Amino acid sequence: MKILVLNGVNLGRTGMREKDVYGTQTLEEINAELCGFAAAHGHEVSFLQSDSEGALCTAIAGAEGNFDGIVLNAGAYSHYSYAIRDAIAGVTVPVVEVHMSNVCAREEFRRKSVLTEVCRGEVLGFGKNSYKLALESFWL
Repeated sequence: MKILVLNGVNLGRTGMREKDVYGTQTLEEINAELCGFAAAHGHEVSFLQSDSEGALCTAIAGAEGNFDGIVLNAGAYSHYSYAIRDAIAGVTVPVVEVHMSNVCAREEFRRKSVLTEVCRGEVLGFGKNSYKLALESFWL
């Protein structure tokens, strides 16, 4: 199984920003861990991080026919990007939305995601393990 892991705005600074929320590991370190985790289960993962909403939409559309699933942490775009929402709705590739923090326990504006209703599921609040749980959902 091939899974695309997409990370959105500001997630490239993981490990450097708000360490109490996102931890101290860099996104590259988390991705390396996810690569090993997927490989240990016989699966393959590819990664893309972009602060550009358009690049994320392009990657979602490009996943059609090339990936079996998408794990998406859109960052702040989760709360207002109808473009990303429409990109997800426009493909048959299942998408699992991920948040490292428990966005429901944070600021009011973070408590609503416009993406959730077009995603297969949502995992939040387990730090980097949110990604692992999302990956597992594709092969369990």
